[in-house]
Amino acid sequence: MSTTRAVWLFLAALTAIRLTLIGTSDLSFDEAHYWMWSERLAPAYFSKGPGVAFAIWSSASVFGATEFGVRFWSPILGAGTSLMLYYLARRLFSEGTGFWLIIALNVAPIFNIGCFVMTIDPLSIFFWVAAMYTFWLATERSPAFSWFWPITGLLIGIGFLCKYTNAMELLSVVLVLAFTPRLRREFRRPGLYSLLAVFVLCTIPPLVWNQQHAWATVSHLRSRGSLDQAPRFNPIELLTFLGIHFLVYSPLIFFGLAWAVIARWRRASRQFKGIFLLWFGVPVFALYFLLSLNHAAAPNWDGLAFLSFGILAASYWRERIESHPAITRWIAAALAFGLMMSALALNSDLLRSGGYVLPRRDPADRMRGWRSAAAAVEQVRSDIEAQLGERVFIIADERDRASELSFYFRDKRVEGPGHPPVYIVESQDITNQFSFWPRYDEFLSAPAHQVPEDGDIYTEEGANPFAGRTALYIQGNGRKKAPRNVHAAFASTDLVATIEVRRFDAPIRQVQVFVCKNYRTLPL
Repeated sequence: MSTTRAVWLFLAALTAIRLTLIGTSDLSFDEAHYWMWSERLAPAYFSKGPGVAFAIWSSASVFGATEFGVRFWSPILGAGTSLMLYYLARRLFSEGTGFWLIIALNVAPIFNIGCFVMTIDPLSIFFWVAAMYTFWLATERSPAFSWFWPITGLLIGIGFLCKYTNAMELLSVVLVLAFTPRLRREFRRPGLYSLLAVFVLCTIPPLVWNQQHAWATVSHLRSRGSLDQAPRFNPIELLTFLGIHFLVYSPLIFFGLAWAVIARWRRASRQFKGIFLLWFGVPVFALYFLLSLNHAAAPNWDGLAFLSFGILAASYWRERIESHPAITRWIAAALAFGLMMSALALNSDLLRSGGYVLPRRDPADRMRGWRSAAAAVEQVRSDIEAQLGERVFIIADERDRASELSFYFRDKRVEGPGHPPVYIVESQDITNQFSFWPRYDEFLSAPAHQVPEDGDIYTEEGANPFAGRTALYIQGNGRKKAPRNVHAAFASTDLVATIEVRRFDAPIRQVQVFVCKNYRTLPL
């Protein structure tokens, strides 16, 4: 069997397995929130472009608002990314290099998780690799113009609409051209500028949206990257940033990757293939390395850098195996350990089933217990409505809880067009996408010549339709009292239920439910 056929069969089988498993766990916070975006399509959102929302909308339109419907594209994108990396590695080095790259990639925990959950990262890396591949094809045809130039611009642009970090690929393109003597002439040719022109067209939707919404994304990204803080050097944050990579890639795989890139650095910088791969990794890694001097970046933020680094590492270890066959056993151990870590990261119940008691909650618990908690909250809502004889609305203490409940409520009823099923607590601050959707603290224009009824709350801006109504407030911090801003907005707040979801006789989810009567809005 040829290596290429083996890769196709391996990825087909792996994708089939992933597709059968993606519906077996609850959605993560981000997935539930992005699903809410897909229900309210827009040119951009508070923190991201529209790519993930349109992707989830397309799959949920076919498969429904289910875990499978939300996550359908993740395994498909993972397979597509793997195939493109294989063909690029084969083109640059050999079939063997591509084969071992794909094996290592698909046992790394961070990539495996990305093939099971539908966030911006599966889309981002897919379009990053696609653009990297088409740019290589464009350079092969230089100095002749080819359509791979504008296609590369389109792929970078679509990636940008999924994750703004993908714009860094433009810098990689420029650096490759600048550091390769035979390609410097492209700065005087139309190919590069057709690439840039197509990319600029893709930036229009989020730019227009941000211009209309006080550049909310810019403020968010400054805060997210700690750029709103004074520069400082915090060695603990930097070590945390580096150390977490050993965990999410698995220690042996990341050590082997880092060793190979460092060992290949001098040689790679003298060859076009090496220059190409280095400059598609260094800018992104350097950016988040520098940001981590102040505050540790999340390990998925610089994941784009390790795609080209991975090709470089696979070629290095492929050569080492040929000259030192004994290394094979160490590589096999690294891959086996990575596979084991991936399995545990995706399903820590494997440890619990074996009788091992985890000392504290693990990350996988974020995708457990939401369906049960939402069903219990809905039951409380039904009981309270039957008791009071009126319809209540739902408020949650934070975005994550509001998004999960909105997805898992069987009755996703809303108070009006565009309203979310669950609101977050009113605030004058713009904190997330909920700030741009209809809110319960908004005042609507009163109809002309309408005579106010008793109990209506009017201002110069109009009336609040929620005034006088009862709400259920949901919080998950374990406190027995609602926060001060909820107390101030209602005549009374009473704890009526504490819902606890347990797994293996340990609590994984707890929420408190308060009945809040007679909403009267907060004073400005």
